[in-house]
Amino acid sequence: MKRLLPVVAIGVLTLAGCANTSTMGGDVYRGSQAQTSQTVTFGTITALRPVQIQADSRLGGLIGTGGGAVIGGLLGSQVGGGSGRRLATAAGVIGGAVAGSSAEESANRVRAWEMEIRRDDGQNVVVVQKADRDFQVGQRVRLIGSGANVSVAPY
Repeated sequence: MKRLLPVVAIGVLTLAGCANTSTMGGDVYRGSQAQTSQTVTFGTITALRPVQIQADSRLGGLIGTGGGAVIGGLLGSQVGGGSGRRLATAAGVIGGAVAGSSAEESANRVRAWEMEIRRDDGQNVVVVQKADRDFQVGQRVRLIGSGANVSVAPY
C-alpha cells in the first residue's frame, strides 16, 4: 500500500492539469470557426496588462478534489490506531480534497494579456487572450471576429 501511494499521487497530479487551454490563444480556431466569414478591423494597442485566465476543468474539479481526498485518506489511515486512525483518515480525506482542488485550480491558470485597443474607427475595445505571443503598447493589430469571438493578431 505504501508503495502504491506515490504512484497514485503522481497520476492524480498529472490529470489535475487536464484543462484545454489551447483555445484561448490568438492562433487557434474552434472547428465551428473554420470556413466562416469573420470581420477584420484594425487598431492600436493603447494599454496592456498581464492577467490570468482560469480555465475550466474538463471534469469540473473531480480529479483534483477526488484524487486529493483519496490520497489524504490513504495518508491519514497510516496514522494511529482504532478511533484515532478513523479520525486521522477523515481529516486526511477533507484536507486532501481541499489541497487537491486548490492544486487543480492553480494548474488550470493560463497567463494572458488584457489588451485595450483603439480601433481605427475611434472605438475602444478590450480583448483578453492567452499570452502566446509578445504584444506592446503602440503596436498595430488586427482584430479578427466579432462579439464574443475576437482574437488579436499582429498587423
